Amino acid sequence: MIHSISGEEVLEKSENAVSLKVKIVAESDYFDGHFPQFKLLPAVAQIDLVVHYAQKYFGLPLSTPNIKRFKFSDKILPDTSVFFKIAFDSAKNRVSFEVSDCEDGRVYSSGSYAFPIN
Repeated sequence: MIHSISGEEVLEKSENAVSLKVKIVAESDYFDGHFPQFKLLPAVAQIDLVVHYAQKYFGLPLSTPNIKRFKFSDKILPDTSVFFKIAFDSAKNRVSFEVSDCEDGRVYSSGSYAFPIN
């Protein structure tokens, strides 16, 4: 369990991609102190979740050493169910992701980060 968020539902999984459904519960400590009057999931929390799931499903490091692109398009509020689509391109050592709403499909965030190729 990461920051009170657990029980992700795997919708699809392959060697280099995973699609998950996750509920961002209001009780998550990600919301602690972040706009007490209008709670929303911080961008850094979204990055943390992507990195966590990339590590869990692809065995990647818990880091983002070379951020290529991150775009935050909308606010994730407490008790929102979201889809995480995460892909790992092993040839480029790059993770790409999209976080979208389970109900209306709007995209909350997207981007990619890479690891040095040795």
